[in-house]
This record gives sequence, structure tokens and C-alpha cells, in this order.
Amino acid sequence: MNAKSRGYALIVVLMCAFALTIYGAYSPARKAQKQQIVCVKFKKGVESQAVERHMNGFAALKHEIPQIVNYTSGKTILTNTGVSDYDVVHYLTFQSEADIKIFENSPAYKQFVAENRADWDNSLIVNADIRP
Repeated sequence: MNAKSRGYALIVVLMCAFALTIYGAYSPARKAQKQQIVCVKFKKGVESQAVERHMNGFAALKHEIPQIVNYTSGKTILTNTGVSDYDVVHYLTFQSEADIKIFENSPAYKQFVAENRADWDNSLIVNADIRP
């Protein structure tokens, strides 16, 4: 193999290595295996600003706690009777049960609960596996 061919081969190898590096950096490496659903019922008379502050505060946890793979939320839909047991739902995904425990014991989550619990009438937390 002459020097020119080796040069081309080296360029091809480097380009392939670069492409694999880019692919690895942008491919989804964190697959969610576990989920946590948090339902909250607010006390009567809680102002809409407090509910909005609660929603924004919970959403901000995704950026503070790296164990959260994904987060979505929403207000519950009323039943046929016009009543719902809970007002809002937070849906979080994690890679493992250990990550859920880290989330629940994190200072950021504990602070969120301490700052918002007074507005809650009731809450429900359900942890589950994610089926493939």
C-alpha cells in the first residue's frame, strides 16, 4: 500500500469514527423502564396562580434532577358527573427504581413538596413498570 492510499484510508477511518461519535452523541441512550404518576387534588379556594406555580415548579424538577428521563403533566378531565378525584397529574419516567428513590429523596423534590403541600387536599403516587 503506497503513502497516498494510506492517507485516503486514514481519512476514511477518521470520518467513520467521527460519524459514529456524532451518532452516539445524538442517539437516545437513556431508555425509560419505570414510571411514576403523581396526582394532586388542591384544597378548595386555592387560587389559579398557586396551581400554575405548582405546575411550573414540578416541571422545573426535570432540569434539576438528572434521573428524570421524561416529564409531562396536565389537568385532569372531568368525569360524566362533572367531578374528578384529582386536579392535576404529573407523569415522570425513569431508568430504574433506584432513580425513582433518588428523585424522591432529592433536596429539590423535598423542597417542592414542602413549598406546595399546604395547598393540597390529597395526593396519590403510583409507580409502575413500562411495558415494551
